[in-house]
Amino acid sequence: MQQTDALLGRFLAGLAPLSPLAVWAHGSLAAGDYVEGRSDLDLIAVLPHPPGPGAVWRVAVLHNRLRAEPLAGGLHCTYLSPDTAAGSERRHLTWAHERLLRRPVTPVTRTELHTSGRVLHGAPPADLLPPVPDGELAAFVLRDQRDYWRPMVDRADLWTRDVWVDLGLLTFARATVTLREGRLISKREALDVLPGLGAPEEVVEDVRARRYGGAVAADPSRRAVLVRGYLGPAIDALVAGS
Repeated sequence: MQQTDALLGRFLAGLAPLSPLAVWAHGSLAAGDYVEGRSDLDLIAVLPHPPGPGAVWRVAVLHNRLRAEPLAGGLHCTYLSPDTAAGSERRHLTWAHERLLRRPVTPVTRTELHTSGRVLHGAPPADLLPPVPDGELAAFVLRDQRDYWRPMVDRADLWTRDVWVDLGLLTFARATVTLREGRLISKREALDVLPGLGAPEEVVEDVRARRYGGAVAADPSRRAVLVRGYLGPAIDALVAGS
């Protein structure tokens, strides 16, 4: 974790001139499932006010200065303020994939922050982030499976790529547990759940090896056929039963 801690230290020091009220980690780093060099660093920073042009410039300069640091390519941060923290549809200034953009803080992220968010600086999420309304998490997860992931299964060109196989399977397992049990699980837990959901075990082990180490032997073309043949009907059944 030396490189991770060093990067986070430089990020927090660079952010200090903007006087953040809080900086939180969510995702793998907060869930205890972080693998240095493989996992992203998913952060939320709460600034005193919505970022104007000057603050946007400072954010861009900060992230660009960190580009050469180890692991910086996986550091993603969304910038909120107390005035803009409510509502999961609102889009916020975000640094992700090495560029500035605007995107929402989803009900999944908001729930993660309230249940397992890691405070890197300042106040905890409960002090600054409104809770997720009843039913909103389940509705979002179901909509994500139905409207985003299910159409993507039909795009055969995507599924020879590691990132689609990994995220497709893990997101499905996590969505299933959320809809059935009302809770969030980590990626490691999702890998343990997948065989019981009928996922092809050789592909599950391929994902596990790529994330946690081990021999990766799956043929990309065969793997794509297996994943698409599983995920399409599995998502259809999940949606129909929810």
